[in-house]
Amino acid sequence: MVEDGNGRKTALTFHHPPRRVVSLVPSMTESMFELGFGETVVGITDYCTRPAAALADLPRLGGPKNPRLSEIIALKPELVLANWEENTRQSVEALEDAGVFVWVTFPKSVRNALDVLWTLVGVYGSRPAAIRLEVLEMSLDWARNSAVERQPTRYFCPIWHDKTDTGVPWWMTFNADTYAHDLLSVMGGENIFAGRLRRYPLEADLGQEQEQGAGERDIRYPRVTVQEIIHANPQVILLPDEPYAFSEAQRTELVQLLAESEAVREGRVYPLDGSLITWHGSHLAYALRELPDLFTTGQPRQETKPNNG
Repeated sequence: MVEDGNGRKTALTFHHPPRRVVSLVPSMTESMFELGFGETVVGITDYCTRPAAALADLPRLGGPKNPRLSEIIALKPELVLANWEENTRQSVEALEDAGVFVWVTFPKSVRNALDVLWTLVGVYGSRPAAIRLEVLEMSLDWARNSAVERQPTRYFCPIWHDKTDTGVPWWMTFNADTYAHDLLSVMGGENIFAGRLRRYPLEADLGQEQEQGAGERDIRYPRVTVQEIIHANPQVILLPDEPYAFSEAQRTELVQLLAESEAVREGRVYPLDGSLITWHGSHLAYALRELPDLFTTGQPRQETKPNNG
């Protein structure tokens, strides 16, 4: 039995390694190919981009939030790879009601993400893939041990930006219960909003009205104000290009609004390839090669970017 990180347990039992797999998660699609299981993938989402050449002729089945379920069912997959954050419960349940086996993952840490990969390797019984994961585990240990020797660097990493109806700017970030937080902590980062929970509605999150109960809604992505950020005083500000691509004008506005922060005063506002902190799975290998210097020099190691062609 494997647990998805959301309390749901699934028995991944196959009489033979699955030969028809549909992936509804871009990072899992990449992982399937990089682990050597790509020939079993028969369908992907419109947002699956890596490895580009290998995906060119595969059926595209819609977006992660709105896949075309009838087309998935028609492919007769033995396994559908899904994720609670990227796919909807309605899609998962509809596929299961149609008799399709769906494995839903929800890694909230680097360890969770590696366990997902180890589960895949176990399903396929691949020794070469196991060796690749062993190397990845060693790289993780190296990065973690290297960061321990340094003083943690306080950072702010917004992943969305908007303004209220009255023009008050806010930024969405992530707290400690996320993969991105855990990965950046491995690199020596200290998330200034690690303990901040998201409050509902938006006005409550911004401190403008009383909080309502969150219920089953996600509380891992708080929306924060200029005052909160300045008070937390990040030493580094990271601007990833996904899931939200900050324009130059928005970057300039952020720098002006946060001029009192140490990060802005010291000129430590850095762009970042967002996939390095949001794509779990085998993409961790690229993160471990490019990010170790992020909090010391502010520059990723660009030479190891994945080849999309």
